Amino acid sequence: MKYDFDVVYDRKNTNSVKHDGHLHYGKPPELVPLWVADMDFKAPVEVIEALVRCAKHGIFGYSEPSESYFEAVRGWFSEGFGYNPEREWVVKAPGVVFAAAAALRAFTNEGDAVMIQRPVYHPFSHIILNNNRKLVNNPLVYEEGSYRIDFADFERKIAENEVKAFILCSPHNPVGRVWRRDELEMMGDICLKHNCVVLSDEIHCDFVFAPHRHCVFSTIKQEFADNSIIMTAPSKTFNLPGLQASNIFISNPRLRKMFVDEYNRSGYSQLNTMGLAACEAAYSHGREWLNQLLDYLSDNMKLVYDFGIRTGIRPVPLDGTYLAWLDFSPLGLSADALEDLIAGKAGLWLSGGTIFGKDEGAGFQRVNIASPRSILENALERLEKAIIDIRH
Repeated sequence: MKYDFDVVYDRKNTNSVKHDGHLHYGKPPELVPLWVADMDFKAPVEVIEALVRCAKHGIFGYSEPSESYFEAVRGWFSEGFGYNPEREWVVKAPGVVFAAAAALRAFTNEGDAVMIQRPVYHPFSHIILNNNRKLVNNPLVYEEGSYRIDFADFERKIAENEVKAFILCSPHNPVGRVWRRDELEMMGDICLKHNCVVLSDEIHCDFVFAPHRHCVFSTIKQEFADNSIIMTAPSKTFNLPGLQASNIFISNPRLRKMFVDEYNRSGYSQLNTMGLAACEAAYSHGREWLNQLLDYLSDNMKLVYDFGIRTGIRPVPLDGTYLAWLDFSPLGLSADALEDLIAGKAGLWLSGGTIFGKDEGAGFQRVNIASPRSILENALERLEKAIIDIRH
């Protein structure tokens, strides 16, 4: 089946955070939204059909998945990554951020240090601070247009602060790095040495562009599997975040019990009935849809690279995710002037870099490229015109 990702759907007045969020965030309604990580593509037809069957049944009671759900999850990760989670390892949760917050409470105490790598997905900072943990930052190093890890700083800060947990973002949002196996191994060995548990957010694992390959953190060594939890969801891959279903893999029985005990203290029990149905259908039938989507997104990113050549704005190479990270520092604009360029002059709504790290994200903007090509082309044309205008 050939999927058409060029179709533009009207998402206004659907309670969409991305398209109706101006009512909540105080943004002008005419801005073109390319901010939150929410795609403008319909889910695979098999997912929609599964949801229609649920709706037609008409009874939405408490639900637990059957064996076919776990087989679909296992099959997806086995085929895609050579990872074969056992059924008992799978803990279902409403979302990855929910799971990360529960893990912090399960594996650390108030006042304990937790490490992140800014610029990084900003809810990580929120759950650390809101749960009264100490935030420790190992900033990624930006040089010659790409990012790397400062491993000396990584280990020094873990040791000096007695860091108890590290939230790994893999692939990394927003800088688009797909970490190499050797990079993951170095981080994992340091965490083992200092008794620091790894919370690996792998929600973007399906969005990886050749020649890069995603490596599930726990597959590198058995010791890593014993010292980590792997947090995944079909929500990014198939555009299902509103259905709230994620799968957390915890092979270590001790960590799994600690996590489940904390999860139970939250009072949350069964997942959304629709979310379970969508997840099973997506992982059972969504491979070809995803393959075609990856090709489409790759071509979308080429538009961004071409835009960078024409304007001097520097897109960081996108190894993975559908979130382009753009360096606007060649324009020499202040934060306010950059925001005026993007929203005021170009009429766009992007994610300002400073939300991912006040210092590390300064001068950057994150652009969601998971939209029909006509929308992205229009947005880049607007932005290019605005840049030309301020230069003249």
